Amino acid sequence: MLKGNLRFWVVGLVALATIINYIDRGALGVLWPDIKAEFGFTNQDYANIGTVFVLAYAFGQGLFGKIFDWLGTRIGFVLSISVWSIATALHAFAAGVGSFALFRGILGIAEAGNWPGAAKANAEWFPINERALAQGIFNSGAAIGGIVSPPLLALLAVFMGWKAIFIVIGLIGLLWLVPWLIIYKSKPETHPWLSEDERNYILSGQRTDTTEIEQDEYIPTTGEMLGRKETWGAILPAMFIDPIWWLFVFWIPIYLIDTFGFDVAEIGLYGWVPYVGAMFGAWFGGLLAQNRLNSGWSVNKTRKMVITLGGLIMLPALFSMSVASTPTLAVLIMAVILFGFQTSIGNVQTLPSDLYSKKAVGSLAGYAGTAAKLAAAGLVWLVPRLTEAEKYNEMIQDLGLTFLSPMAENSYMPAFAIGAALAVLAVASVWLLIPDIKPLKPKTA
Repeated sequence: MLKGNLRFWVVGLVALATIINYIDRGALGVLWPDIKAEFGFTNQDYANIGTVFVLAYAFGQGLFGKIFDWLGTRIGFVLSISVWSIATALHAFAAGVGSFALFRGILGIAEAGNWPGAAKANAEWFPINERALAQGIFNSGAAIGGIVSPPLLALLAVFMGWKAIFIVIGLIGLLWLVPWLIIYKSKPETHPWLSEDERNYILSGQRTDTTEIEQDEYIPTTGEMLGRKETWGAILPAMFIDPIWWLFVFWIPIYLIDTFGFDVAEIGLYGWVPYVGAMFGAWFGGLLAQNRLNSGWSVNKTRKMVITLGGLIMLPALFSMSVASTPTLAVLIMAVILFGFQTSIGNVQTLPSDLYSKKAVGSLAGYAGTAAKLAAAGLVWLVPRLTEAEKYNEMIQDLGLTFLSPMAENSYMPAFAIGAALAVLAVASVWLLIPDIKPLKPKTA
């Protein structure tokens, strides 16, 4: 059953870890009405707890990028998912904003390892022409996690309290370690279950030309890596586009509560719909890139075309949120936005492996993830100030931005407008900073 397809079992397990990842992180938002009622929390408390999570996540991206390069993919994932599962269970013992923020911080650091780990597994296990597809499969795990999380958590809430739910979903992550340790024994070069045909297919497909040996030997220092504009062509698109995802991951439940007065059961009924669009977008972006590469398009042309297409899908949909007068229309427009996001992001996330060797890709993926999460943290923290009329009007006066119109009533449109601007910047940074997406060589070569 594994023969000839072991690489897809590996990426399938990474996708499953990502589903668990999103169930764990989504639990706070879905269960927020019950938690808020018990502790008397406000939306700003939610934003502050969420900001701690994203800042810790940003730190964890860089940390785990190095950990995966040092310890390897197998042990890196064991460390990451073990810690985040324990942190999830610890939420059951939180007693206020401080303890929630502490456990969310630990969760954020550990969950961050999933992304540089996935990028490294992708670079190790897939030929270049399948990497966008593999990234799409992995990214669909985030979407599937978003789909199953609201109804699953709402169903569990019928039978148990929010504290027990955190313990149960924490234990699920620890169970994932069993198949991972069985299947992921080593890298493709030495894996005992890998057929020679698949091994040769993977390894030969990672070579782009006769300079492969030189490329494998090019392991830039941190200073050298950050001194190249192409590196920033991988970092900045991630930094600009990622906050769009986090805007919806964190605020879909709260948006539905504030705009339509939803409770936990109603969030479970509607909150999964946007992630269906994300799931199809992840598959579409990966398959489209694979199709174009197989048809003879260059990596440069393919990546830029698919990333741009995703941005063009997101842009009008973000502005269309202003006409979302019903919850059904709102979540459907969100589904279009997340479809466009996932179309782009899989190809953005393959840029580190397009530019650098396997021994450096984890580090660059970590740097890009750190920048992305710092930007996301800023937007998550800003949302209550952007959406509450009184705070929004005070903010534009304090910043001297008097040319902006005062808000007469609470609205999420300023946040969606920022998302639209970020989509444009993400696409532009790829085109401007990476003239040709291809493996880099030492400057002295």
